[in-house]
Amino acid sequence: MLRAPAETKYAEELDWLESIDDGPKPFSWRLSPKMVRLFILGSERADGLDREVAQKWFGDRSFVERAIVTLASDRGLLLIGDPGTGKSWLAELLAAAISRNSTLVVQGTAGTTEDHIKYSWNVSAVIANGQSRASMIPSPIMTAMEQGVIGRFEELTRSTSDVQDALISILSEKYVSIPELDDDNIVFAKPGFSVIATANSRDRGVNDLSSALKRRFNFVRIPVVTNKKSEAEIVRFRTVELLRRHQIELDVPPTLLDILLQSFADLRAAAASAGSDDEKLESALSTAEQIGVLEDAILHSNFFGDRALRAQTLASSLVGSLARRAPEDLAILNKYWHGVVEPRSKAEGGSWTEFLDGGREAIKTLS
Repeated sequence: MLRAPAETKYAEELDWLESIDDGPKPFSWRLSPKMVRLFILGSERADGLDREVAQKWFGDRSFVERAIVTLASDRGLLLIGDPGTGKSWLAELLAAAISRNSTLVVQGTAGTTEDHIKYSWNVSAVIANGQSRASMIPSPIMTAMEQGVIGRFEELTRSTSDVQDALISILSEKYVSIPELDDDNIVFAKPGFSVIATANSRDRGVNDLSSALKRRFNFVRIPVVTNKKSEAEIVRFRTVELLRRHQIELDVPPTLLDILLQSFADLRAAAASAGSDDEKLESALSTAEQIGVLEDAILHSNFFGDRALRAQTLASSLVGSLARRAPEDLAILNKYWHGVVEPRSKAEGGSWTEFLDGGREAIKTLS
């Protein structure tokens, strides 16, 4: 598998947690709320477990607890925040821990229709045998209803109002009517069914959620990670996974990780003080962007370098990843390199000097 879902990747750990879990479980949950939290946030010494459970999502404990409590109620959960803040990853971990199935997903786009959240028909089966439950193709959401598990809806605000209205009925009535059938024409949700939706705060205005739909969700806002220690842990965690997946043996020097973190912190500060959108990079400058920059640099070093991560390669990857508009983004990066990186390289030298040279060369190439 190119990328295993969380319930497959952590199957052995989930089995172990389930075997020692003696807490009360809502509905058909596989783990109790406390064990779900422990699976996501990792174990502590005070938990008194025989083995360590690694932290998989890095963020405020209260966000995870509120999300779990919401899913134990009859309301849907809406995770909202800037791109790259880990909303989808948190949704996947929650579904994996609660239902052992995180793959019942609908991707919201302008082309998403009611069929994608309700059902469609197998045309050849309908022609051969007529419309029946056997010739019906249930959506991931309907499958989640029938099984009493968690369904996921990614990028909810990118779907049209018709699709959002259809979701209102599912969340409020907890059943789907199939008017094409005379018998067995209602699918009722089993206990344990709920929906985790995600939405990007930057998509506000694309297809705003109606007041009726908002009432069916509890909102959990996931902020951008600004704490350097937490952000470094996230980047390290994802980098280890990346190296393992690609079977690459390559060290990431702590000094280069510090440079990456500091560069993003500087660029975020510049974006916050910018007077207009033209003075801001198009990139969200999220933690996910940092991971993407580091992944690009690692792969380039492994395939085209000497299998050692260099500051020049990191700088080139950063410029190449963040310069999406020409000439606006290039001008912003050029200003940053001359106004911030150059003085820092003179003061600290070392890797900052190599980072300065690599960035200058990349900006020059793209200009």
